[in-house]
Amino acid sequence: MDEKTDVRSIHQKVEEALQVIRPYLEADGGDVKILDISDRGIVRLELLGACGTCPMSTMTLKAGVEEAIKRAVPEVTGVEAINITSPDDPNAQLPDKYL
Repeated sequence: MDEKTDVRSIHQKVEEALQVIRPYLEADGGDVKILDISDRGIVRLELLGACGTCPMSTMTLKAGVEEAIKRAVPEVTGVEAINITSPDDPNAQLPDKYL
């Protein structure tokens, strides 16, 4: 298999792993989008909807998204989000169901 096929295959596996956890993210008004997968196995994601402004996004990313991806795709060495919201951010907002 060539390198482009490997990247496409890994991308597909990551997308399948996200499909498993996506209903949980959507239940809180959020979602994720794959932006890039590096040759070192780092998946870069964009947090969408409520996930993009939630102060719990770091925990969701590490304990939920990253664990699901790494369990399903051993080639992945890490997961990063380009727009993590800090719990101290004054613009951070919990989803309505938690207020």
